[in-house]
Amino acid sequence: MAQELILKEKCKDMMKYGYQAIKDIPRDYRYTLGADIRNSMTNLLQLIIRCGKRYYKKTTLEDMDIELDTLRTLIQVAVENRVITVKEFEHWSVLLDELGRMIGGWIKSLKTKN
Repeated sequence: MAQELILKEKCKDMMKYGYQAIKDIPRDYRYTLGADIRNSMTNLLQLIIRCGKRYYKKTTLEDMDIELDTLRTLIQVAVENRVITVKEFEHWSVLLDELGRMIGGWIKSLKTKN
């Protein structure tokens, strides 16, 4: 339970930064790439909450890991298309890497229990 709370707080911090980073994106990308990034961040938060409520967490953790990888890829596409700056990308990547390490640790701890 404590793992889920820490992970949820870190995800909320990442989302807060993410919304600031994509708030001024060009109109061409606002409703496509920007919406996909927002949806992916929201899906990640929903998976974290769902995982905290479930007894069997393995499949939800795998879905969480997939969603995190999807979000990373979308952000890479955003920086390649110059929608966000490299500096924003670097800071956002640090936040995502921290989430990834926490999710990976949670997955690893479940594997050692079984």
